[in-house]
Amino acid sequence: MSVDGWNTVLVLGGIRSGKSEFAESLVTDAPVVRYLATAPEGDPEDTEWATRLAAHRARRPGSWTTEETTEDPRRLADVLSSAEPNETLLVDDLGGWVTVLLDPDHQPADDVATIAELAEAIRACAARVVLVSPEVGLSLVPTTPLGRAFTDALGAANRAVADACDTVALVVAGQPVWLKSAAGVASPAVAANVTEPAAPASASAQVVAASLADAEPTPEVQLPEVLTHAPPVVPAQESGNNWAAPTMALPMVATGLVIQPGMELPMPDEYAGPQAVDRLATLDVPGAGLGVLDRVVGFAAATQGTATPQAWGSVRVLLLHGDHAGGASAGTVAGESARRAAQARAGRGALARLAAESGASLQVVDTPAAAPMEDQPALSLDQVESALRYGWRLAEQAADAGVQLLVLGACGAGTEAAAAAVLAATAGAEPPAVLGRVITGSGEIDDAAWMIRCAAVRDALHRTRRSSRGAKDILAELGGGDVAVASGVLLGATARRVPVLLDGPVGLAAGMVSRDLAGQARHWCLLADHGGHPAVRLAADVLGLTPLLDLRMDLGEGANALVALPLLRSVLALAAALPVHPSLGDDEEQSPSADEPAYLDESDFAEPEPAGPGPASTGADEQPASGWRAG
Repeated sequence: MSVDGWNTVLVLGGIRSGKSEFAESLVTDAPVVRYLATAPEGDPEDTEWATRLAAHRARRPGSWTTEETTEDPRRLADVLSSAEPNETLLVDDLGGWVTVLLDPDHQPADDVATIAELAEAIRACAARVVLVSPEVGLSLVPTTPLGRAFTDALGAANRAVADACDTVALVVAGQPVWLKSAAGVASPAVAANVTEPAAPASASAQVVAASLADAEPTPEVQLPEVLTHAPPVVPAQESGNNWAAPTMALPMVATGLVIQPGMELPMPDEYAGPQAVDRLATLDVPGAGLGVLDRVVGFAAATQGTATPQAWGSVRVLLLHGDHAGGASAGTVAGESARRAAQARAGRGALARLAAESGASLQVVDTPAAAPMEDQPALSLDQVESALRYGWRLAEQAADAGVQLLVLGACGAGTEAAAAAVLAATAGAEPPAVLGRVITGSGEIDDAAWMIRCAAVRDALHRTRRSSRGAKDILAELGGGDVAVASGVLLGATARRVPVLLDGPVGLAAGMVSRDLAGQARHWCLLADHGGHPAVRLAADVLGLTPLLDLRMDLGEGANALVALPLLRSVLALAAALPVHPSLGDDEEQSPSADEPAYLDESDFAEPEPAGPGPASTGADEQPASGWRAG
């Protein structure tokens, strides 16, 4: 799990609840972690306490650095205040910190003031911070004055820190429960997602689709209408496309679907993928086999739920069109993205031609324009909510139409800078490292425009340095309409078990955001080619997506995926059709079935007989009455 969705997290839990292990799992994606140890060493004769401390030290990776704050309780606030934005801090735990705070050796000390200083330091901290603390509020009131003083002080510290943190989790028996999200405490209607049992698949399909059809975008977003309908109720044994059917009851309120952090969406079949790859070793394949493309077979098998996956038949390309104002679009020609979108709608241009060659449908989707992120939020939170639901509905519409694979692309001014800003906020990337060179229409490199884009991203990150790092907040402050709609598409496709072929910075930025809304989404994504984009390379590495190809094409988002699509289909078709190697099958060769073409033999290449009696024809212009025999 990742802490990228928030800037500060408090993890509460009882003794031996697994709170420390859970907190450590939140920062596993960080390249370097500063571990702030607050617990005193204790009595040298207390071997059990020493064993606990040794177990904590043994779990820390070698790349982590450890700092002790036991000498002065106030030092913890100083460390948090001086932390840099690219750092990740893990504080374990506040119980030890309160113990030192109440130690007579550190008196006189105003524990109330020190706790208030710590809470203020957390609010002002620019780094990512995860704090661990024991939850003592559920236990009995201690019978000793010292025990009561400790529980009172720790309870006050937990309340102050929880109020200062973006989000709070409670770990019970190793199971985390989120008490506070970045957007505030969840309403009872949202909380019903955890407590209510899932409805049957067919009923869920009707509820989700009907509710989505009623949820109209807000007028200010001005999103185009997408017609969805409730699929017919079909018994599971009669359905021919169960792999794309909804599998759970999603949280609903009066306005429609609730998209929130921690959503539980389906995962691909964990057994079908490895079984399909193992099956490839038994096929009658010459040479070294399929090479790296065996990952395509494993991915298709997992997402289709079978060890013998079929090539994707119905494919839909979603081309998201939305511009970003301000410095993000430096170096682009005004109106160029609108021209590209209109061209695609008319069935012209590179993307439309590639879609036609691949037999894929192309749908151009207009998304809300984003304001200059260096000066103000790119979107309002209401626009983000509407865009997420709209993207989900696009995926629902595709699944209801029988689409088996979605291809996600984008065309808009400033999309690369917006993706770089999202990566900087979620993965701690430096903008210059993830912003590609700006190439003009004449093929020249525009370094001045590149510097303006870097400055826009830098200023946007500075403006939002104290803002929440929740997924929706990142979309509102930095991502914009295209990234928000793309995130909704990934979540909706995951809910309907439809795989997505990513291509370009917008799709990968959406993958980073959707990971913090539903971690299952990235497992339904496939990356055919990184396209030479540094942002795509980094996001793919964080998401665990390995590009299959390295074509170095630059025809716009979606083009690389469509170029690779026939190859991926061919691999799947080959893996499904090839027989088992004779050494692993029957000794007797089986004759080809009526449905399979026979191989040519020597007689097929013999000189054809003339059409009628008489001397054999030797003229070059004469055609035989019968052509080559197919066997």
